[in-house]
Amino acid sequence: LAQFVLNLVGKALALVNAAVTYSKPWLATFCQYNRVELAPPATAEFPTAIQSLKNIVNSALTGSFEQLTAKEAVLNGLVATEVWM
Repeated sequence: LAQFVLNLVGKALALVNAAVTYSKPWLATFCQYNRVELAPPATAEFPTAIQSLKNIVNSALTGSFEQLTAKEAVLNGLVATEVWM
């Protein structure tokens, strides 16, 4: 039984080491994108965001959103979905 436990622990350590080695590049890439994507907005970005929101409200009020191409409408929908999530 002791030999079985030692063998099991040895194999488990080998699997953990292999998993850590395999995941290091993926984790580095994930952390890099995480820093960029999840950073809070800078104060310099607020005027641009406010102007974009005003443009969206204005297009909704005037009905100019009906003149969008299918590609623009899909992209706007994807961005709205991403922001909503």
